[in-house]
Amino acid sequence: MALSIFLGMVGPWQIVLIVALVLLLFGGRKIPELMKGLGGGVKEFKKAMKEDEDQESKDKE
Repeated sequence: MALSIFLGMVGPWQIVLIVALVLLLFGGRKIPELMKGLGGGVKEFKKAMKEDEDQESKDKE
């Protein structure tokens, strides 16, 4: 519940501040590497979820 309250309060200036902090912490060259890693992680998560659903459907048969 607290998370939904926090997300409701995020405006354009807060997003600009977060982006600026990320740039300062990681630098412009590291961000594409971080996003690539994040994308790979999401891809692996979706693959694992699909395999789990396939396994469940096979178990029901």
